[in-house]
Amino acid sequence: MLDKLTEMQYAVRYLRRETHGCVCGTVQIFAVVRHMGGQMAKNKIRVKLNSYDHSLVELAGARIIDVAGKNGAKISGPVPLPTEREIVCVIRSPHKYKDSREQFEIRTHKRLIDIYNPNARLVEMLTKLEMPAGVDIQIKL
Repeated sequence: MLDKLTEMQYAVRYLRRETHGCVCGTVQIFAVVRHMGGQMAKNKIRVKLNSYDHSLVELAGARIIDVAGKNGAKISGPVPLPTEREIVCVIRSPHKYKDSREQFEIRTHKRLIDIYNPNARLVEMLTKLEMPAGVDIQIKL
């Protein structure tokens, strides 16, 4: 019992560090640890997807989940991360009418997918997987 308690405490500390102290994430990590039988996965691949178009991110996430599901790995996600908004304010006229401005924004949509207990074949298939143009993929082993 003591070992499981320390694993859960470790999981809570890890999640609080990852989510910057968000309490709602603590409940999720307890569910993950309980689902995995009280054991934290030692082998994990974390895939982060970024794109300006939300439909491309969802399509790329679906392809990754299909490949991981066919190889029998446990999947967590795709978890939607907060959308970054970059707002740029521009003066309409270059020399006068400073009060007249336009605002433009760029939204970056993000998803997070964790793949637990991957095998070598899965890693090879993920590296060779074709993704739509405009999606930034970061894979951490």
